[in-house]
Amino acid sequence: MVSPDAAFDSISDVRKRLAEQNYICDDNIATVVYLATRLGKPLLVEGPAGVGKTELAKVIAAGLGAKLIRMQCYEGIDEAKALYEWEYAKQLLYTQVLKEKISEVTSGAASLSEAVDRITAQDDVFFSNRFILPRPLLQAIQSETRSVLLIDEIDKADAEFEAFLLEILSDFQVTVPEIGTIEAIHIPIVLLTSNNAREMSDALKRRCLHLYIDFPSSDLELEIIRLKVPEASEALAQDVAALIQAMRKLDMKKKPSISETLDWAKALVIMNAKGLGDEIVRNTLSTIAKYEGDLRKTEKELATFLERRKAELKAKEAAAAAAPAEPTDGSDLLH
Repeated sequence: MVSPDAAFDSISDVRKRLAEQNYICDDNIATVVYLATRLGKPLLVEGPAGVGKTELAKVIAAGLGAKLIRMQCYEGIDEAKALYEWEYAKQLLYTQVLKEKISEVTSGAASLSEAVDRITAQDDVFFSNRFILPRPLLQAIQSETRSVLLIDEIDKADAEFEAFLLEILSDFQVTVPEIGTIEAIHIPIVLLTSNNAREMSDALKRRCLHLYIDFPSSDLELEIIRLKVPEASEALAQDVAALIQAMRKLDMKKKPSISETLDWAKALVIMNAKGLGDEIVRNTLSTIAKYEGDLRKTEKELATFLERRKAELKAKEAAAAAAPAEPTDGSDLLH
């Protein structure tokens, strides 16, 4: 059962609570998030890097007042790093402290084999919750309140690790051989993010709701800049949004993400830029272009953008000059 706390009441409640965390989402995102949290199903969020997939998990946790538990995936990650480890040092310390007690247990044993058997019978003492070190997956399962579990960049993990996750994603339980099966106290809200470095398996997709987040539209990007960088003038915000949109159409090795858009806007504010015509703009392009080839293309696009703006301004001035003069006495000359 989904815990009654840490849940959204409606789709509009999703939008409201995420907006309170300065995260703008459309109806599609709000609907899928609402359904995932109400159905208790994991949510696989795919899309280009930097479009706000990880941020979505953070703002869901913040919006619900839930604890965020994050697991960063990478090539070679295994169960020990994701689920639990035994605290061998602590076990050894207890063994030293309980040395006399262990001696009592083995006292009178007729052979070494019998002594080992007697110690083996006490395994439950040393392989119990007392000596287990929970990693993110087990932390989410054992959490006393409903948590948000972020499994970030699952596409970087090996296919074997992805298969290992299936039990957790379907039954919300884990199996520790020495202890048994541990079921979730509260079913966590699970978000898996993927930058599409590799295709996810059908088995994983079957267990998840799916959400694709693309780069924002021009209007949405402008809205994000206004919200996140309120110090930017309206003209600067509009120019930044327009140029970023144009850049994403270029054949770049790495297209600028939303976070890089915001970094650039903040950098321009710090440099007191009022528009994209200032020379300082060229010196800050490295905040959005991270490769030399991309930087050259960005500079060329900036030049084109400025030329186009200049032409638009000239056309606007010409149109204003050609327009008939307004009546000075307030009356309409045709009447």
